[in-house]
Amino acid sequence: MMKNVIFDLDGVLCYTDTLHYKAWKAICDEFGFKFNEDDNLRLRGVSRNECVDIILSLQDKRAPAVDKVDFASRKNAMYVSLLQNIGTELLNVDTVLVLSQLKRKGIKIALGSSSKNAVLIVEKLGIRKYFDAIVDGTILTKSKPSPEVFIRAAERLDAVCSECLVVEDAKAGIEAAIAGGFRTAVLDGASNVSDSDYKLSRLSDVLEIEELNK
Repeated sequence: MMKNVIFDLDGVLCYTDTLHYKAWKAICDEFGFKFNEDDNLRLRGVSRNECVDIILSLQDKRAPAVDKVDFASRKNAMYVSLLQNIGTELLNVDTVLVLSQLKRKGIKIALGSSSKNAVLIVEKLGIRKYFDAIVDGTILTKSKPSPEVFIRAAERLDAVCSECLVVEDAKAGIEAAIAGGFRTAVLDGASNVSDSDYKLSRLSDVLEIEELNK
C-alpha cells in the first residue's frame, strides 16, 4: 500500500524550462557558445555543474576555456533573477488539484528535485504548504540518476522506499527512482520507460492510481 508520493518539480508540477533556457542561452551568448532549445532538453534532471559539462561538450575544440564554477554561478544568478517575477502561470494546470486531493486522502507529499532553487520556486508558486518534506540540490551529494534525492525524501517522510510513488518526467529521474526501489509514475519525456509502474497522460491521473486510494 502506498501512502507517500514524491514529486519532481520542473516538468511535473511546474514548467521552468523556458527560464532555464533563457538563462543558459544568455550566458552562452556571452561566451560565443552555441546553445539551442534541443540542447536545453539534455540538461533536464541533472545538476548545475553537470549542465556546464554538457554545454562545454557541445562546443568545438576552439571554444575558450572557462571557469566552470563562475559559468554556473552566473547562469544561476540570471535564473534567480527571472524567478523573482514568476507566478501561478508556470504551474501545471493539475498541480493544485492533485496536491490538495492527496492531502485530503492523508497521503504524505515530498518534493525531490535536483534544483537548488526548489524552495524559492514552490514559495513563489504558492504550493509550499502542501509538502511534508522538501529535498533539493542544496543538500545532495549526487544528482539523478543516483537515487539519493528520493531516498532522502523517503527518510524525511519516515517511509519505506517501496511504499513511495515517485512522479517524474525525465529519464534520469525514473532511472533514479527505479534504482532506489520506488514505484514510479511517468509523464511526457519519460513515458517511454518500459519498466515504469504507471504512465500518466496528465498529472491528475495520479489521483486514479488504485494503490493510493486503498
